[in-house]
Amino acid sequence: MKRPTPQILLTGVALILVVAAFMAPPGDGSSGGFAGAVTYADRHFSSWFGILAVFAFLLGGASLLRTHGRRVRERKADWHYSAVTLVSFLAVLIVGFLKLGGPPGLTGDPTDASSWLTTIFDSVLSPLHATLYSLLAFYVASASYRAFRARSLETSVLLGAALIVLLGRIPVGVTLFRFDSLSLWLLKVPNTAGQRALMIGVALGVVALAVRMVLGLERGRGGDGS
Repeated sequence: MKRPTPQILLTGVALILVVAAFMAPPGDGSSGGFAGAVTYADRHFSSWFGILAVFAFLLGGASLLRTHGRRVRERKADWHYSAVTLVSFLAVLIVGFLKLGGPPGLTGDPTDASSWLTTIFDSVLSPLHATLYSLLAFYVASASYRAFRARSLETSVLLGAALIVLLGRIPVGVTLFRFDSLSLWLLKVPNTAGQRALMIGVALGVVALAVRMVLGLERGRGGDGS
């Protein structure tokens, strides 16, 4: 059985935002009438979305606690990682809420240079990010080796372009082969054209999905009651 209320809210808010994006006149929305309502929606709906995002973060935190708490309680496979996740999450949450080490009060900045939260970020999270990216480099190199085998004309062109870009980014390639200008041209012209084509395709897909959701054609949670 369909639930019409979420669909009505989604369609109504989406249409108001679309109209506001193209037709909102300047002002604060106090003029009244259709123009005032559109201006008010254009100015204030973003604040409401921020409030909804706060509840989404709360829901995500509760889901994390429930999921990993169950894994620790039932001693499932690799439950030790879930325990580390829970301890880290709660520790950072408490440090951020209490603003330990930083300026106190509601107006205090929890990301101040003297706060414990900044210390955790600089001393723990940043090194973990660097470690993760350094490990990813080996996986990328392995995947590139398998993908760039010259088995066809397309893969040969891809392999040649990749080698030119790589050689143009390192001192040896610049000194011996003078590939810096060609590498820069490949990055600015063909690469940019391909990225723009991908972005246009993604944008068309997002528009199509939005239209399906506004019209109630998209099936899934909230659409057909599943």
